[in-house]
Amino acid sequence: MAYLDTPHKQKSAVVTSVIMAIIVFLIFTFGMKYFDPPKEYGIAVNFGTSDVGSGVSQPTEPSGAPPEQQPVEEVQEEVEEAVEEVQEVQEVQEEVVEETAAASEDVATQDNAETIRINKEKEAKRKEDALKKKAAEEARKKQEEARKKQEEADRIEKARVAAIAKKKAEEDAKKAKLDALMGGLNNSKGDGKGGGEGNDNQAGDKGDPNGDPNASGYYGNGGGGSGGNYRLGNRKAISTPKPTYDCNEQGKVVVSISVDKNGRVIAATPGIKGTTNSAPCLLKRAKEAALKTKFNSDSKAPTKQVGSIIYNFSLSK
Repeated sequence: MAYLDTPHKQKSAVVTSVIMAIIVFLIFTFGMKYFDPPKEYGIAVNFGTSDVGSGVSQPTEPSGAPPEQQPVEEVQEEVEEAVEEVQEVQEVQEEVVEETAAASEDVATQDNAETIRINKEKEAKRKEDALKKKAAEEARKKQEEARKKQEEADRIEKARVAAIAKKKAEEDAKKAKLDALMGGLNNSKGDGKGGGEGNDNQAGDKGDPNGDPNASGYYGNGGGGSGGNYRLGNRKAISTPKPTYDCNEQGKVVVSISVDKNGRVIAATPGIKGTTNSAPCLLKRAKEAALKTKFNSDSKAPTKQVGSIIYNFSLSK
């Protein structure tokens, strides 16, 4: 046959035949049985002649008259009572069910209320945390602004202090320069390095080497008069003691002096430029007299105003 031309088809045919034979055997052996007569279905009821009875011996024939049957009305009443009892039981069951449902609803309501309370507490805590965070951020910003303001104030204060110090230094320099111009003694050597005096707008100390450093003229033979010649800017000498003359020397001695605001001579240096005789005895007496000299007080004067005194010593007097 063309259908069994391969070993696989032949093997499949054999297996199929065996299975079919087994199925037919099972059908005829176990599946074809039946009851004759067929079994009855329902509930078996005991043989008897009344609705009540007692004893263990079952009669096969009706014995005696059946007991008196209850009237139909009584049976109906009993049935109605039974129905009412059933209804009452059902009502009780319904009430129990309703109470159970109500209890379940109460529990659910309590659960919902607890859940709502917890959610509200969480929301309140979240808002509180947000407010705290916002307050902390604002406090940090205020601190940062205060720090920046303080730094700016410190910078301004430093700049102000520096400006005041600079201004004071400039004023001190101007004052020192003015003091030197007003009361300073010219100690220039004529090279323009140590200062100078003149009206030619050129460096140098205009005048005569033998002249008076306190004289206002720049021409003439120079020289000086007898007695002291006091020069301290616009201040005047109010006490001018004469020097003691006790040596065999004569000539001019120029003394550089430093005077305070009260007019007291606080330092004296004899023998500066313009001196014609530097004999020790003349220098000593000139210094003593200079320290005893008193000028008028001036609160606006420099703390240390420099001036000069010229003493002429002569043997003929």
